[in-house]
Amino acid sequence: MSEKSPPLLPDDPMYRDAVAAMKRYHEAQAAGDSPETVERLRLIAESQFQAVNDYQLRALGRPGGSVH
Repeated sequence: MSEKSPPLLPDDPMYRDAVAAMKRYHEAQAAGDSPETVERLRLIAESQFQAVNDYQLRALGRPGGSVH
């Protein structure tokens, strides 16, 4: 049986990186950056938040996304 990882706290770098990515996405939208740039930043932010979510689910003993 494998050990569970501890849940992430809000000040964890993984969380902070995801929040920063979302901020960059919203700033690009507000600044009127190109649709390609906005979409790229959205995908990055979405991916980072999904990674945080998957980690938290596994830490709580629930199935998360696939581990790569």
